[in-house]
Amino acid sequence: MTETKKTASKGVALIIEDNEDNLVLISALLKRDGYRVIVAMTGLAGVEMALKEKPDLIILDIQLPDINGIEVLRKIRAKETESPIPVIAMTSYAMIGDEERLMNDGCTGYIEKPIDPTRVLGQIDTILEEKR
Repeated sequence: MTETKKTASKGVALIIEDNEDNLVLISALLKRDGYRVIVAMTGLAGVEMALKEKPDLIILDIQLPDINGIEVLRKIRAKETESPIPVIAMTSYAMIGDEERLMNDGCTGYIEKPIDPTRVLGQIDTILEEKR
């Protein structure tokens, strides 16, 4: 009989990302870290999944093909009925003032792309710990 090593579940992570390479990378990292991952490749699909599935964490790209991530964030925050879902913006859209605007709009944290696979899980954990 073989034993399978089970990682303790950290919950459900919703990734809202339209770039397949980024989606595959962050999905693999989060799965390895113990998250069950669900994905949406458009902003509107992401809003729908967030409100229906109520994930424990959302990784949100800001540049999406239909509506931008800021609008996604606003739509989620406007319809939440329970405690806010932690939302981490993960974007290459790094203009002066963007991080501050995203945080003011309700993001829990902000990570610039390209992500460093060796550091990103620590960055996510740090952001989540600071908000607890």
